[in-house]
Amino acid sequence: MFRPALNCDLGEGTNNEAHIMPWINSCSIACGGHAGNLKSMERAIMLAKENNIFAGAHPSYPDRENFGRVPMKMADHEFIFSIRGQLEDFNLMLEKHQVPLHHIKPHGALYNQIAIDLQASYRFLEAIENYKSICFLYVPFGSIIAEVAIKQGFSIKYEAFGDRCYMDDLSLMPRNRPGAVIQDKQQVYDQIFNIYTKGRVITNTGNKVELRADTFCIHSDTADAFMILKFLQEQFQKSEFG
Repeated sequence: MFRPALNCDLGEGTNNEAHIMPWINSCSIACGGHAGNLKSMERAIMLAKENNIFAGAHPSYPDRENFGRVPMKMADHEFIFSIRGQLEDFNLMLEKHQVPLHHIKPHGALYNQIAIDLQASYRFLEAIENYKSICFLYVPFGSIIAEVAIKQGFSIKYEAFGDRCYMDDLSLMPRNRPGAVIQDKQQVYDQIFNIYTKGRVITNTGNKVELRADTFCIHSDTADAFMILKFLQEQFQKSEFG
């Protein structure tokens, strides 16, 4: 059976969590950096528990104005204090509802920066070191953060994006460029199928580049995210691959 694991970033103000939860395997919940607060964290955690979905933390640069999608210059101690604070708030809600922390997935500009920046990777791993033995870290395949995290003893899962166009260096095409966000359901399915079964992605230039993934993200703010996820699961059920 062709059944890739799907994940979604939630608690970001889209208010579609209840529709999305039945169609995913794990969720990454905003911790108050780029979006979210204790109330939205708690709501998403409760929905995850009701739907038997793995719950993960989605920390970011503390930048609500830019939704965490713009790199920030921060002193190391300020950055570490912010990330740890976000995770502490999230864990309060997890403990309240007796839900284990499944993974940590950095958001937006932070996710992209630690994929290519060695010092930024070290700083982020220092910030989350207390969680090393209890959860996974979602990271891009072939990234610096993946390499460093493995060396430091973190358990990782490679993540790829079904609804985003890749460039030849495996970075994501900037959102302001045409075609950066994939909204066609069949195209999303085809991209996931190629990565999952062939270990490669077709980039914006048409090249086939090696890419492996343990879990695939569909963004909750992608147009018709719920319908895309529903379509994917229906196609997975029909498929004879795997």
